[in-house]
Parts: sequence; C-alpha cells; structure tokens
Amino acid sequence: MAERASAGGEVVHNRIAMLRAERRISRRDLAEALDVHYQTVGYLERGEYSPSLHLALRIAEYFEVPLEVVFSLREFPRLGT
Repeated sequence: MAERASAGGEVVHNRIAMLRAERRISRRDLAEALDVHYQTVGYLERGEYSPSLHLALRIAEYFEVPLEVVFSLREFPRLGT
C-alpha cells in the first residue's frame, strides 16, 4: 500500500500492485497500456508519485473497476481481516 505523502502532504493509498498481481500483469505491460514509463508504475505502487486525475481514471478503466477500488485517502483494510 502507498504510505508516502504527495506534494500536497496528503497520503493517497492504492491497490495497483494487488490488482496487477491478481491479474498477472507486469509493470511493463501496465505501463505500455497506460502509455507511461514502467518506472512510473513502480513509483505509483510505492506511493512515491500521485497520479493526475486523468491517469487515475485510466488506471481504473484499465482494470475495469471504479476509481475508489484502486485509490483511497484512507488506508485499505488488510485482506483476510
């Protein structure tokens, strides 16, 4: 889960890594689909970079889930708890 603060000081949590793993999608494949550098996917997953609204919407669309399934201002609950 993303734990670092964005430039505005707010933490944006995400489930990109979980969604990728669940669907067996590599960082490179996701990056190509989104037309971003593969390192950008890593930065997003680690919370080192907060996506623009446009990119966030494209990520949610790629995984075919609502935006709030991928991103949240609150930490996502641990699976299995």
